[in-house]
Amino acid sequence: MPGRIAADSLLAVALVLAFSSAACKSENEKAGEPPPAATADQLMPPGELEKLPAQAADQRISYGKDSSQYGDLRIPAGAGPHPVAVLIHGGCFKAQYATPRDLAAMADALKADGIATWNIEYRRLGQPGGGWPGTYLDVANAIDYLPKIAQKYSLDLDRVAVVGHSAGGHLAMWSAARARVPATSAIYTKKPLRVRGVIDLAGPLDLSAHIAEYEGLCRDSVITLLMGGTPQTVAERYAQASPIKLVPLGIPQVLVIGDHEDFVPRPLVEAYASAAKQSGDSVRLIVFPNVGHFEIASPTSSPWPRVESAIRALIDGKLPHDSVH
Repeated sequence: MPGRIAADSLLAVALVLAFSSAACKSENEKAGEPPPAATADQLMPPGELEKLPAQAADQRISYGKDSSQYGDLRIPAGAGPHPVAVLIHGGCFKAQYATPRDLAAMADALKADGIATWNIEYRRLGQPGGGWPGTYLDVANAIDYLPKIAQKYSLDLDRVAVVGHSAGGHLAMWSAARARVPATSAIYTKKPLRVRGVIDLAGPLDLSAHIAEYEGLCRDSVITLLMGGTPQTVAERYAQASPIKLVPLGIPQVLVIGDHEDFVPRPLVEAYASAAKQSGDSVRLIVFPNVGHFEIASPTSSPWPRVESAIRALIDGKLPHDSVH
């Protein structure tokens, strides 16, 4: 999400957070009195993820010719083969709002836990080729590039999970569903790499819902620009890109939000979870108390142990064991 949102936007976010906090109660609160609710000034603000300490990647590898078509690879110690987490950063789908640096600290934490990470960059709004279909094709091509580097870096392609935050969460879920995209679509890819699981950290699951509010927080018409039109004018694109329209995905899915989430309201996440479960998918929704949109992607915040545990479970094609009810 944006790294440089102005003060007036932060005030708007604070008002939405306050409403969201009053309306929602976390599923995983312990019995008894809930902890004191966090206030807006206690939540992680935009731009903080990229400031977290992080080491340089072990390798930066291009998967295409454009300067934005690359991935940062981090490889754990030991001989391998190493399980892999594909990381997809957010940023309102806009080029000026975020980079793979936002998830570099997460990549370091996973590397230390024995998981290789492929932290990808992709073309976005404001860049030539960004938007429909380039943004989606870049994500697909970045993931499908893993077989080309697997042997050299001892990567285990049978144990790959995709992790995305915010706009990247949407792209992560779509990447796991793309085998169901019709062959006539501009974002269709042949024989996508099969992944074992996917985790969405507060990313949109239905692009046709909550558009005005999401674009208001992003301070730009990012959804309609990404799609090249509205749900009324290019309905088929929304259907081909929205994970809720593509269920069942056929793999375990974990959906994570904080109870101060604003970009993706909890009712929309619950609607996806319900639709996915009805389709036969295995889905876990985790709602963390007293955190907002950004803490869930930080390895220094309270949600991290459970997020990391979920990533490790998904790499093995399973839901995490801990209950959220």
